[in-house]
Amino acid sequence: MDSVRTLIIGAGVSGLATAAALSERKDDDYVVLEADREIGGWCKTVKKDGFVWDYSGHFFHFKHPEIERWLRERMPGQRIRVVEKKSFIWFGGRWIDFPFQKNIHQLPRADFIDCLHDLYFARSSDVKRDAPAPEDNFKEMLHARFGKGICDRFLVPYNEKLYACDLATLDKDAMGRFFPYADLTDVVRNMKAPDNASYNATFTYPEGGAIEYVRALASAVRKGGVSLQEGLVSVDLARKVATTTRRELRFERLVSSAPFHRFADLCRLEHDPSTWAYNKVLVFNLGFDRKGKPGVHWAYFPSRETSFYRVGWYDNIFETDRMSLYVEIGFPRDAEIDGPAMRSRVLADLEREGIVAGHRLVAEHSVVMDPAYVHITRRSMAEHARLTARLREANVHSIGRYGGWTYCSIEDNMLEARALVVGWNS
Repeated sequence: MDSVRTLIIGAGVSGLATAAALSERKDDDYVVLEADREIGGWCKTVKKDGFVWDYSGHFFHFKHPEIERWLRERMPGQRIRVVEKKSFIWFGGRWIDFPFQKNIHQLPRADFIDCLHDLYFARSSDVKRDAPAPEDNFKEMLHARFGKGICDRFLVPYNEKLYACDLATLDKDAMGRFFPYADLTDVVRNMKAPDNASYNATFTYPEGGAIEYVRALASAVRKGGVSLQEGLVSVDLARKVATTTRRELRFERLVSSAPFHRFADLCRLEHDPSTWAYNKVLVFNLGFDRKGKPGVHWAYFPSRETSFYRVGWYDNIFETDRMSLYVEIGFPRDAEIDGPAMRSRVLADLEREGIVAGHRLVAEHSVVMDPAYVHITRRSMAEHARLTARLREANVHSIGRYGGWTYCSIEDNMLEARALVVGWNS
């Protein structure tokens, strides 16, 4: 039986960041297992007929300069664009600056009055005589903080399209720091002095696509450290033995970035499968023969009549002369997706919304991300904490967005992996 000190499951950002951190500390007794034929996870990049697309829109917002510097040092010759984000909401036939709740003054007059009225009575302590509205779930949180007008027009329909679920099933902090909160004072101030800055007000993007950041991570992994097309079959926690599609591997410690519900099954941990709700996302990457709308990087579409919830313009990032889009549609985890039918509907919706106007489609790609967004609930948080405590007893660690069953950034994944390795060496 083969033996390895550290077994890493998944050659996406979290897995490769773990391996890179181990190599930096001269601990090269590891192997990264990847079931796919190439590295990257959901950060793969597709290049076709002169277009560059990621599996989905992955844009990088570095809060830690040392992380970005470390990556750039390993990307010689790769031009990296620094872009000031321009994002909008398509509502009622007009573009509204994002975030919606800070820009309700841009709405038609009747919509603006409704939204401002409901926000005022939701947030103003001077006029609120009743008990505070409950915030026991994500939907209640939205109504309590923003009022019915803003929720009905954007926050609820958009997020229901994104998560493909009833928002009342999600924890109130399901999006954590990534949710663009705004109070009444912010909203009123923004009417005269616009300030729509958010955690991702600027982003960086390599001209070769998101895979270039993944390759930078992989460059720090020891030669032969990644085993492609080798999937995990089971883990015997008591014996510390992993069975793969090729062999058995004895390990001292194991790090997994696999979706937690699937990893728990492979470890034969008793758990209720219904705990782990999530959605999947169908992504169409579309290349057209000429330029489309300038000056926008991505836009949100809350209307339930429109199939997609978000569209992004790669051509406005790369400053190219042909429109290059990614289009995202959310589905429940068990939905049967009819790809050709959805393609036809998406193209029709793009035409109806004015994004496509007589353009000719010249290249395309599609992928179903499954899972895409995990549904963070009180139940999932409690069960994840219980099961990961059990795993840690065997020196097994589940990290990343899917391993941690959380909402986080790609930079967060790298920081988590590094912190884990530092903890082993401290």
